[in-house]
Amino acid sequence: MRRGSSGRFAVLVGAGILVSRLTGLVRERVIAHYFGSSGVADALRAAFRIPNLLQNLFGEGVLSASFIPVYARLLASRDDAEADRVAGSVGAALAFAMALAVALGVTLAPWLVDLVAPGFDGARRDLTVSMVRILFPGMGLLVLSAWCLGILNSHHRFFLSYAAPVVWNLAIVAALVAFAGGRDLEELALVAAWAAVVGSAAQLAVQLPTTLRLARHLRPSNVAFRDPQVGTVFKNFAPAFVSRGVVQISAYVDQLIASLLPVGAVAALGYAQTLYTLPVSLFGMAISAAELPAMSRALGGDEEVALELRERLSTALRRVAFLIVPSAVAFAALGDVVTAAVYETGRFGADDVLYVWSLLAASAVGILATTQSRLYASTWYALRDARRPLRYAIVRLLVGAAIGLLLAFRAPALLGLEPRWGAAGLPLASGLAGWLELALLRRSLVPRIGHVTLGVGFAARLWGVAGLAAAIAWAARPAVADMGPLVGGGLVLGLYGALYLAGSALAGVPESRAVVRRVLSTVARPRGSA
Repeated sequence: MRRGSSGRFAVLVGAGILVSRLTGLVRERVIAHYFGSSGVADALRAAFRIPNLLQNLFGEGVLSASFIPVYARLLASRDDAEADRVAGSVGAALAFAMALAVALGVTLAPWLVDLVAPGFDGARRDLTVSMVRILFPGMGLLVLSAWCLGILNSHHRFFLSYAAPVVWNLAIVAALVAFAGGRDLEELALVAAWAAVVGSAAQLAVQLPTTLRLARHLRPSNVAFRDPQVGTVFKNFAPAFVSRGVVQISAYVDQLIASLLPVGAVAALGYAQTLYTLPVSLFGMAISAAELPAMSRALGGDEEVALELRERLSTALRRVAFLIVPSAVAFAALGDVVTAAVYETGRFGADDVLYVWSLLAASAVGILATTQSRLYASTWYALRDARRPLRYAIVRLLVGAAIGLLLAFRAPALLGLEPRWGAAGLPLASGLAGWLELALLRRSLVPRIGHVTLGVGFAARLWGVAGLAAAIAWAARPAVADMGPLVGGGLVLGLYGALYLAGSALAGVPESRAVVRRVLSTVARPRGSA
């Protein structure tokens, strides 16, 4: 495989994620329109979070860490029959685990709600429990959808796997729009939950035919625990499960703490997380998802593998930084513009915009660390070691939770603010802990593949150009103030993006110059040419 081919695959992943996330933003805008930052919105956020934890644990995260490295390496060795036998065993194990998890989730829903949202009581708690029971079967279907994603990614079919959630988003949007009339907020929230289950089935259905066509030797079978390759998958499954679980639990700890804050904190945290995970998914996930199968296919001696991984990781880190740095600056300096453009409609007003902006600005502290940590962890997964990332993920969780508790409940009093503003301390704490995790991951890889760093000069150019572009875009805000949050915000953010791209190209950033050349060649290409 050509070393640079993963860049093309990253584009496919990014395109799929972009389509999915755009429809996700439409879904979030519709939810904000109907529910705002109300208590029902809090319940809706908490309910969707609980089954999503198991989906993310059993699904894409764990499969990326344990299944894809083994499956992709077997494909690289031309052993398709064994690869599909491994896939069948993993699929059977997931199906059994999901059946058990769904049954337990429906039964234990009240206790799960009390565990992750202890601040909920009365009608808000009852509504959350009802929605969790509805959502759990859909979670099981989404885990099987993630199994399809693992097979599709290993065969370099990236777009379909990451665009499939579009149907899930559209199912919820269509249901809310169709059934909004004449229903109170509680009834409408239940409609959204049922629509999510329908969307989960549709998401699996659009991936399954291609998955079965690619895995030609796939047959329903028992789990072959004695198979060495299957054994490798399950040996890495437990640490990967816990490692990815720690990352997911970190978000749940934030929600738990937010549930103890005034009404609206859980909903605001959910709105902010949707925005600041967008670049993480669109850029960080796209690049790391494309790199993991490529890294896993590296063959040869230790030095050859180390060289291959070092070059891939270095290139991927620069690409991620080029895309994530302007996102972080935009969230900090122009976060109100971003929030208003996406959410300001219906029940979601100007006060909600400022509240979500505070969380969004706080998240900017750690967004680069989060995306780069994902790349370093993927390198360890490619080396078939899921235990090392686990240790550092646990450190991140503990440090983030401790700082989060301190900032959420002590900082507002010290600063003379209302208690609800303590919610901004949660993403800030996670970001600070993320930098610690990144430092530990980076240092741990040195003995295996050598030093890989972003470079102070390269990073300084990106931050400097992004800061200057944000200042100019900020100054241009009054000129579009009367155009409304969607149109005016789009113009301000478009100006910011164009300035960053041009400025970084002038500053000699190769990634930016490559994008500019591609844009100019596309514009200059004669119409109708191939």
